[in-house]
Amino acid sequence: MARKETAADAANPGRLKQIALTYKMTRRADKKIGLVLAAVGIVTFGVFLAIGFLIGHPIYLGILGFLLAFLATAIVFGRRAERVAFGQMEGQPGAAAAVLDNIGRGWTTTPAVAMNRNQDVVHRAVGKAGIVLVAEGNPNRVKSLLAAEKKRMNRIVADVPVHDIIVGTGEGQVELKKLRATMVKLPRVLTGPQVTATNDRLRALGDLMSNMPLPKGPMPKGVKLPKGGPKMR
Repeated sequence: MARKETAADAANPGRLKQIALTYKMTRRADKKIGLVLAAVGIVTFGVFLAIGFLIGHPIYLGILGFLLAFLATAIVFGRRAERVAFGQMEGQPGAAAAVLDNIGRGWTTTPAVAMNRNQDVVHRAVGKAGIVLVAEGNPNRVKSLLAAEKKRMNRIVADVPVHDIIVGTGEGQVELKKLRATMVKLPRVLTGPQVTATNDRLRALGDLMSNMPLPKGPMPKGVKLPKGGPKMR
């Protein structure tokens, strides 16, 4: 019991330090974050406290307002910190894979299912919306990668809807910071068992990059595919 308490006490400073570090990093790019968080907290607490006085329960509503103000502040802080992080990752090879890894429950992601020697890459995510192919790189080149990957998958998952997204800031593309929101908004057409079956079929198909060790997150620039490796499609 004492060991568990000691471990928890040791973990708390680490979490607080991480939050402080995240705040400092976010503040470098978002100078107004302190004012925004303070405004969110004060306004939320003030509204509930005022309601409490109006209905004759200021203590109860005050406590509730404090808790909700803390929650609202945490949510706003998380979103703004995420936006800054995505802004820093924008344009880096493999950045979309990092976003897909943190998209949330219900999605199974496989990074780099297709790639060429110019480091244009296609990632795959499977969820209740079907299969989503997310490409990053030169828009003209990734279109051929997407078409080849769709053709490859069509042999075993022709009955599953496939969406394709090109990450970028150009016309018809999706900005990195909006990638998660775009995928979450896709209509859900598959059931849980259908998602599992789709993943199993795709796993049996194999991935183009399955034999190549790739680091998680953004890939370093200048990485070249080894000769004699998987054949590009």
